[in-house]
Amino acid sequence: MPVPATLPRNAVLGGSLAVLAALALTACGAAPEGTTTADGKNAATATSAADFGGLDALAAAAKKEGTLHAIALPRDWANYGALIDGFQKKYGIKVEVENPDASSQDEINAVTSRKGQDRAPDVLDLGSSFALSGAQQGLFAPYKVTAWNDIPEGQKDPKARWYNDYGGYVSIGCDAKRVKNCPTTFADLLKPEYKGQVALNGNPTKSGSAFGGVYAAALAHGGSFDDIQPGLDFFAELKKNGNYTPVESTPATVEKGETPISIDWDYLNAGYAEEFKSKGLDWKVAVPTDGRYAQYYSQAINKDAPHPAAARLWQEYVYSAEGQNLWLKGFARPVLMPALEKAGTLDNDAALKLPAVSGVPAFPTEAQQAKAKTTLAQGWGKAVSG
Repeated sequence: MPVPATLPRNAVLGGSLAVLAALALTACGAAPEGTTTADGKNAATATSAADFGGLDALAAAAKKEGTLHAIALPRDWANYGALIDGFQKKYGIKVEVENPDASSQDEINAVTSRKGQDRAPDVLDLGSSFALSGAQQGLFAPYKVTAWNDIPEGQKDPKARWYNDYGGYVSIGCDAKRVKNCPTTFADLLKPEYKGQVALNGNPTKSGSAFGGVYAAALAHGGSFDDIQPGLDFFAELKKNGNYTPVESTPATVEKGETPISIDWDYLNAGYAEEFKSKGLDWKVAVPTDGRYAQYYSQAINKDAPHPAAARLWQEYVYSAEGQNLWLKGFARPVLMPALEKAGTLDNDAALKLPAVSGVPAFPTEAQQAKAKTTLAQGWGKAVSG
């Protein structure tokens, strides 16, 4: 999602990046019409479109349900607005997005706190570390999209409870009209000229994007996927020398000049650069060479989704060529990029506009991410407090 206070959005990136480089609780509700077919097939237990009688049958059931509930999907995050509009137009199903600026942890909390309620989220878009923990908690329904075999191994749960969808690199965005010399590396960010200007877009204990920012800083300062502590030390130093601002970066804070330097995903910063042109801002984007870190966000279906057919149809849409190319138009690298290129269905014009990177990224394992999250939970507050 685009960059609000606590953003959602983490795992093994490979193929596609290498190619181009106060929630109101409602009463429990009955299952919506369409969940079960006349011949007894149940969308809530379907593990594929074929298992439900095919994609047409799934679409018909989803139309009867009529609604898809989502949370934490800002329209300007990786082109989500176009995806939501495209799905609604194609299938005539209303997409209701609650609390678009919520975090990955907020999504997990909504699933657990609203279990059995008809306002529970149907689908989730999560930083991969949150997808891993949610699957371990048994929160997600196994479902293999039609494109399942094209999703590279290591970028999907073997039990199909989550799968990576779109990704990018940690980058540094900078308002060139307010900042004389825009930083391009993490080392640059320590310079005294950036006093009070360096922001993250959320709390790394809750936000996949901010989590990535700390991991990248660790890699830039002697850390590793096994050791994120240097990233905490880096932000503690930024805080101590006055460069770090606790204001969580959003497009609004950038426009106001409150966060002229923002550590965020390259696809978000690149999207802002396009958006800000009409507003007189010159937003520069750099992928730091001293802390190159990439990750995907993952999709999952709530095991207790109130609209199970619509939830599964949404996944089919975002993993279709149409959906994957819409990510690409939002400057994100879709997980099916190699498959689309091979099939001749890749939007090459959009691919050529991706922020430039060199080399092939490496990615932390599940155990490494879990260890990093524990370290952050124990030390982030201390690092940036005071």
